[in-house]
Amino acid sequence: MDVVILAAGLGTRLRPHTETTPKPLLHVQGRPILDWIIGTLPPVERLIVVTNYLAEQIDAYLTLQTHVPKSRCHSVRQNEPRGTGDALMSCRDTVVSDRVMVLNGDDLYGRADIQALSQCEAGLLAHPVDEPSKFGIVFRKDDGTLAELKEKPQMTGRQLANIGAYMFPRSVFDLELPLSPRNEYEITDAVSMIAMKQPFRVIPATFWFPIGDVPAWEAAQKQDLIAVK
Repeated sequence: MDVVILAAGLGTRLRPHTETTPKPLLHVQGRPILDWIIGTLPPVERLIVVTNYLAEQIDAYLTLQTHVPKSRCHSVRQNEPRGTGDALMSCRDTVVSDRVMVLNGDDLYGRADIQALSQCEAGLLAHPVDEPSKFGIVFRKDDGTLAELKEKPQMTGRQLANIGAYMFPRSVFDLELPLSPRNEYEITDAVSMIAMKQPFRVIPATFWFPIGDVPAWEAAQKQDLIAVK
C-alpha cells in the first residue's frame, strides 16, 4: 500500500499563521499536523506528499520525520493547484503499489480508523456530523458500501460526512476526471467512478478532527488525541 497525503493548500482560513508556515506544519500540541497524520499510518511501501505552497518546508520536514524510512518518502509538486483530483493524479508516476490510500493533510484521524481503511480494496472513512449542509454527505447501500456522495445537501439531522480519507485501487489513475463547476478536478468524482465499477466500502470513523480555521486549530491544542497516538 502506498499513501498520498494532500498538502498543497494555501491555508487561507488560518492566516496569519500560514503566511510563513504551510498549514500541514502548524503545530498541534507540540507536533506538526502532518506528523500526527504520518504517525497513524501502518507500514507503507511509499509515502507521497503532494505540495505547492511553501513546499520547501514540507520537503525539509520529510527528511527529519522518523515514522517512515526516508528512502520511502517522496514529494510531488502540484505546480498549478487544480483540485484534489488533480493532486491525486499528479502522483500517477510515483505510486508503485496496487492500492493507494489518500488523506487530507490538515485533518487528524484515528489510528484504528486508518488501520481499518488500510484493510480494504476500495473505501472511505465517514464520520457523523450534525450540520450536513456544510459537508459532503455519504449515503450507503444496505450492504454498507457507497451508494452516493452529495455535496452540502440541504437536509437536517445527523448524517455521515466524507472526511477526506480514501482507499483506491491503482486503476484510479486510468480515470479521466471531469472538470467541475469550480474549474477544478475533484477527488470525489474519482470515488463515484470507482464505486460504479466495484464495491466501495464506507467505514464509520470513531475519531476525526478537521483543522480548517483558526478556532479549530486553537481547539485542537486542548483536544484529547489519545485516538491518534
